[in-house]
Amino acid sequence: MKQTNSQRGFRVSPVAAGCAMLLMAAGAAQAQQAADNVIVTGIRASIESAISVKKNAEGVVEAISAEDIGKLPDATVAESIARLPGVTAQRDAATGRAKNVSVRGMSPDFNGATLNGRAQASTGDSRGVEFDQFPAELLGSIVIHKTPNASLVDQGLASTIDMKTVRPLDFNKRTMVVNLRKQSTGIDSGSPTNGTGNRQSFSYIDQFADRTIGVVLGYSKQKDIGAAQSDFGSWGTATKSYNGQDVVVPNGFNDFNKTTSANREGLMATIQFKPNKDFETSLDLFTSKNSFSAKTTGIQGALPGGAGGYDPDGVLTNATIANGVATAGTYNNFKGVVRNDNTQGDDKLNSIGWNTKFKLGEWKTVADLGRSEVTRQHTRFETTAGQAGNATALDTISWTGFDGKNLSGAKYTTGFNYADRNVAKLTDVEGWGGGPSTPQAGYYASPTTKDRVDNLRFSGVRNLDMGMLTAVEVGLHFSDRDKTRKTAEGAVVIPGGDPYGAVTMPGTASATALATGINVAAFDPVGTVGSVYQLTPWTSTAILNKNFKINEKVTTTYIKGDLEGKLMGLSFTGNVGGQLVSSNQTSTGYNIDGIACAGEKNQPSCTYSTFTQNHKYNDFNPSLNLNFDVGNDQMVRVGAAKVLSRANMIDMAGNLDLSFNTGADSSKPAGWNGSGGNPNLEPFRAKSLDVSYEKYFGKKGYVSVAGFYKALDTYIVRQSTVVDFRNFITNPSAYGTTLGTMTTPVNGSGGSISGVELSLNVPFSMLAPAMDGFGLMANTSATNSAVSLPRAGLTSADTDKATNLPLPGLSKSVTNLRAYYEKNGFSVSLGAKKRSDFLGEILDYQDNRQLTFVKGETLVDLQASYEFNTGSLKGLSILLQGNNLTNAEFIRYNGTPDNVVQRTKFGKTYQIGMNYKF
Repeated sequence: MKQTNSQRGFRVSPVAAGCAMLLMAAGAAQAQQAADNVIVTGIRASIESAISVKKNAEGVVEAISAEDIGKLPDATVAESIARLPGVTAQRDAATGRAKNVSVRGMSPDFNGATLNGRAQASTGDSRGVEFDQFPAELLGSIVIHKTPNASLVDQGLASTIDMKTVRPLDFNKRTMVVNLRKQSTGIDSGSPTNGTGNRQSFSYIDQFADRTIGVVLGYSKQKDIGAAQSDFGSWGTATKSYNGQDVVVPNGFNDFNKTTSANREGLMATIQFKPNKDFETSLDLFTSKNSFSAKTTGIQGALPGGAGGYDPDGVLTNATIANGVATAGTYNNFKGVVRNDNTQGDDKLNSIGWNTKFKLGEWKTVADLGRSEVTRQHTRFETTAGQAGNATALDTISWTGFDGKNLSGAKYTTGFNYADRNVAKLTDVEGWGGGPSTPQAGYYASPTTKDRVDNLRFSGVRNLDMGMLTAVEVGLHFSDRDKTRKTAEGAVVIPGGDPYGAVTMPGTASATALATGINVAAFDPVGTVGSVYQLTPWTSTAILNKNFKINEKVTTTYIKGDLEGKLMGLSFTGNVGGQLVSSNQTSTGYNIDGIACAGEKNQPSCTYSTFTQNHKYNDFNPSLNLNFDVGNDQMVRVGAAKVLSRANMIDMAGNLDLSFNTGADSSKPAGWNGSGGNPNLEPFRAKSLDVSYEKYFGKKGYVSVAGFYKALDTYIVRQSTVVDFRNFITNPSAYGTTLGTMTTPVNGSGGSISGVELSLNVPFSMLAPAMDGFGLMANTSATNSAVSLPRAGLTSADTDKATNLPLPGLSKSVTNLRAYYEKNGFSVSLGAKKRSDFLGEILDYQDNRQLTFVKGETLVDLQASYEFNTGSLKGLSILLQGNNLTNAEFIRYNGTPDNVVQRTKFGKTYQIGMNYKF
């Protein structure tokens, strides 16, 4: 790992300057205003609730609260969280919805995610929870703990994100709420039709038996049918010879239209029993089911040829050359590949928890039992159509308007009509399976991921009178986690045994690839196995390396002391403590002998073995939080701690990909080469320091400045070492040596990450009474990292032009603004979320996690509503909302922003809805 020292300071942004001016003005105005007892609702009520959580917290936290029951302001939890200081969300490359969250410039895997304090399972092969799995309508609040304390288990190196459902006995009366919304998506995206969708939710809260029993029941349902998205992918540029000189030409492209459909149902239930002040028990149930499908139609191909064994090199003719760039030209021997793919998936989440609080003498004790489990079942069905592998009369492709970098800006014209089913035959077009011996007219994959987390916790608190030590808490937490991933994959082939077999595509439909305007034949491959295709299962190292089974047993013993007193004349509160964390991890992986399996060619019946390895280790994580009252509703917080985040499951898997290089492959050392996971991998570890200044204006607003520094003691990187493969080679004596190079993830030396966060939350009535109802929430953060990850060992094609990589998830600059007006039932808010470029993660075409550079974006949304407060319509509110109003694209690039590899237009989204509370 490379470490660098950055001397770059943080510049004062316009947001920071505005915060300082409003701080002075609000402080002066507040001194002249008397406190009032007006009951507020809606946006201001949610702000005041979140401020109360932040002000009374033990450390540095951020919070967001629902404006009313079932009314978090966004469609997904990730979108709501991304409004908070130092928090960003990555949009899903398929749907455009936010689902993965980064805090303080660190990967989503560095966040601990809990529901009502209990760790949650994750659907992917990583630990990062996909927050679109949790319907926002069923949550009451979200708290992000940026500084840990000893009683906060399941914490992450970046943060701990705790999603909370409502408690029925916190309400004064029976409450029922109905939410209905209708939406139109993909507006101004270039799609010929808009997408549609709807959301419904219902919440019921009641109390019984003299308010000793409370019940909550919530249900939500969402259905989205997306507009066709233009998804243009660049294959980069190539340098070819033309009339004796080297010129830059377009290398190839994907031009796909993607249409998605998603359905989500969620159910939340709580029963709470509190017969007296010394006993309380509650049972929580949270379940969510998601189904997703995506249909891809379009064309792809390499202009100069050479994309497969059946793709001959083309000859460039009629080229127009300017500054070494073929701005226009024609290639012969073009083999266009028409794609009609279908992806379907089902995710199921079940979370249950039982919490009991009771008093034993001087001790207030808590027993908590929970389980979270998820299952993800996906199926990917790909097809190829075009000219058969042995075809000789091939196509031509011409282009104009190429600038040497941006392939999506050029205009392409093919000689063949790919909407003609006599041209676009279902066949093995390019020989991507390896040639005639392993034909491949498409591909199928069916990965299944299962994750289960069991939690058991006992803790006790008692008050003390020992000077500054006012209370002590001791606790024991045990978690048992099982995660497995298994996939079945293989070739889609044309029946009959002819490797060049070609059949007519079913149906008569056609579609236009939106970016290039090329027409293609279209069909849905679902249900065609048996009638059109047959499946040939494959076994290979690449497939088996996606499979793993991991078990983790973690026991955390902690002690925390609450502090209160004076230091240097300042009153303070806080806590000090530590956790002893004992980890026991077991990994089961797969080993396939590449030599015995004919050089890793996809064999239908290649033998493999499994092996299991165990590793144990301990960590001690001390923590200290001090909150100083400096007068005039001002507070300075200081936090210091050791923190950790566990490695990704796929990196812990003991899989081994082993092959022998005779020297023909110049990209690898000669001899034995192995790669895989590391069952002995230990967590990312860091020491953290946080300092925060917070100025509160009663319960209505605040200004804060927070700085943080994390010294990364260990960071996981991939490293190559010389090892003896004797135990994994079928016939060791045949190769002269058993030594070779093994590339695996290891716990390397660390670096550092630091940042500054400035946030403002002020109602303008504090500045002038005439501005009552207006307000502003704003925050900005600047983050720097002295960590540079070596690219060696990474397989991501989207980063091959970079020698070293930044931290995944790190945007150096993040700004959020939300201006609002709320009065007399009217409510309007305008929000904007801006982040700079970052290294993100997507699933690639092989269902593997892939690092990719994502261009920065600004997302703008507007929400307007009116609530009837009197008359027969009292309790009814109507809503209008617009999202992505600036039509920001999702753009991925390789190395530099001008080398775009994907450009997707999701368009704007408009919603109309109603909420009725009775």
